[in-house]
Amino acid sequence: MLPYVFILSIVQIFSGTLATPTYLNLTAISAAHGKSTLECWQLSAPIAVSSTPGTIGTAVQQLGNASNASYTLLPAKFDGGTHRAPAVQYVAFVSGLAHISLPDSAQEAWVRGGKNGLIIAADTAAVSKDGHITEYPSDRETVALQIPTLGGEVPAHRVLHEGACRRDEMML
Repeated sequence: MLPYVFILSIVQIFSGTLATPTYLNLTAISAAHGKSTLECWQLSAPIAVSSTPGTIGTAVQQLGNASNASYTLLPAKFDGGTHRAPAVQYVAFVSGLAHISLPDSAQEAWVRGGKNGLIIAADTAAVSKDGHITEYPSDRETVALQIPTLGGEVPAHRVLHEGACRRDEMML
């Protein structure tokens, strides 16, 4: 299978340039000591200005190589149950609403589809015993793109704090 490089347009550019270097923050479902956790990650690669035809001058975040991306249509009120990430993967919620929680923990994340709907799930069976719980409580369908990283690679990042990213930490 050929790897794909995904470029995500993430911020509006004024006057065609970025005023200051910025980085993408996103909620991560990770693991520590065999238990899934929620963390706010900042990707190490800075947001860049695109030179690709069709997006020249816009902001892009390089997400790295991916394999076997999929489009998922989740029905209204769907309960995904308790599970681990099948692979290290970005999940881009295009529409709808996802509620992510952890067994035996008060930590939770509410992710609205759209411009701030990107998370990363890295709590695979290799690092998490119980996984996380995902529910889709909206009265409408939720659309998600699941984008596994090539070779299960965890992107370079720094942990900003435990728990989901707050709205004021999101780029958009």
